[in-house]
Amino acid sequence: MMDESCHEVGYLSKDDRKGYRNVIGLGFVSFFTDISTEMILSILPIYIIKELGGSKAILGLIEGIAQALNYILRTISGIISDKIGRRKIVVFIGYSISNLTKPFLGFAKTWVDALIIRAVDRIGKGVRTSARDALLSESISDKKLGTAFGIHRAMDQSGAVIGPLLTIVITAWIGLRYVFWLSFIPGILALLPLIFIVEERRRKISKKGVEYRFKQVMYREFLLLLIVVAAFAIGAYNFSFILLRSSEIGIPDSLIPLIYMIINLSHTAIAIPFGSLADKIGRRNSLFISYQTFILSTLFILFSPATFFMAIIFAIIYGIYMGTSETIQRALVAEYVSPELRGTAYGLYYIVYGSMSLVAQTIFGYLWDISGYKYAFTYSLVTSIIASLLLITLIRKKR
Repeated sequence: MMDESCHEVGYLSKDDRKGYRNVIGLGFVSFFTDISTEMILSILPIYIIKELGGSKAILGLIEGIAQALNYILRTISGIISDKIGRRKIVVFIGYSISNLTKPFLGFAKTWVDALIIRAVDRIGKGVRTSARDALLSESISDKKLGTAFGIHRAMDQSGAVIGPLLTIVITAWIGLRYVFWLSFIPGILALLPLIFIVEERRRKISKKGVEYRFKQVMYREFLLLLIVVAAFAIGAYNFSFILLRSSEIGIPDSLIPLIYMIINLSHTAIAIPFGSLADKIGRRNSLFISYQTFILSTLFILFSPATFFMAIIFAIIYGIYMGTSETIQRALVAEYVSPELRGTAYGLYYIVYGSMSLVAQTIFGYLWDISGYKYAFTYSLVTSIIASLLLITLIRKKR
């Protein structure tokens, strides 16, 4: 443990220095995985609609199902990793599933093929994420969690910046489908630091049953946090619709990965400083700032001129929202439960977020198809304002 003097002068304890080996190791795993993933995601919305014949509602359904499976399996993997007392093997299985599956998108003939492959990819993400987050949280003292998650997120998103750049080069050089096939290379590289750098942390094994663990984490304040998360997630559109809106205002398909890269650059730049800020001003206050950034991004899309410059602006703002919300919400969950129950807590958090995400992406895509983009983004604006008001209640309650 870090003593008070260490906290005051900003030094790291011996345990924290050793723990940062895991933070950096898992950061490199995510770095290479995100190069692989973002090579694909930077073109996937356009690919589904223009190459595979899907609609905006179909895109929303694909993303919703994929994310719901992802988050539901986070619950199961979190419980399993708590029960067996081992995180690393669960993390390895999850990364292996994802990184071996994604390249098959290059063989897709219909949007149904894309749905199946995207779902299996997200199953892999679901298997790994709760156990990975729990391993991260156990590697570092609680007072440094915001910084640790920020470092991990920044490394993760650095790969997300490189991925779209590679897509632009590969598409221009040898063709779009080669992007999917070549994503296999960084996917395999991602497994190496997990094998050789990341270490299992000694921890207390939870011998209690599933029902007991759920009861232990589902007390009043954590339940209120889940309600806030649900209220926000039910209207939170994902990046795919930012890319589609950019395409609709006239940005060439060849430059859509550039817009995605800008989102990820913004995401990367904000992750570490915002994580450190959250450690100082409180994670609930920081989450409120993040929600307001999402609202600002939505307002820009609704009311700004449809120009290339404005597409860049709302990509930057949306990237800031992504970097802040994911960093802070993950760190915030750890405040509510003891280390041996964190896998379960992250699982509950993710299943709430995932089920609401399925609803959100489906409704959002459907509204866009039948009524236009303004109705879809207005829906998200309303739900994010409601979530912000609920979060104020959580902040005041904590005081």
